[in-house]
Amino acid sequence: MRKIVLVAAAGAALSLAACSEQTEDAAATTADSAAEDTAENLDEAGEAVDQAAEDTAAAADETAADVEAAAQNETEEEAQAD
Repeated sequence: MRKIVLVAAAGAALSLAACSEQTEDAAATTADSAAEDTAENLDEAGEAVDQAAEDTAAAADETAADVEAAAQNETEEEAQAD
């Protein structure tokens, strides 16, 4: 009787160990996936920030040319050439 209980306990312990290993592997896979997603999102955010900076610089140049053109009574193209 004791041998049966010991064998059953050993079998249960092995099953739990295998389950824990599978859980650990699944957690590692999830963490890797989350890291990849984060890297992709950071790349996309960086590209969006770069584009916003370019758009802002272009708008600032255009506004400066408009102000200069109005102040010097010239066209925007003439102001941008200065």
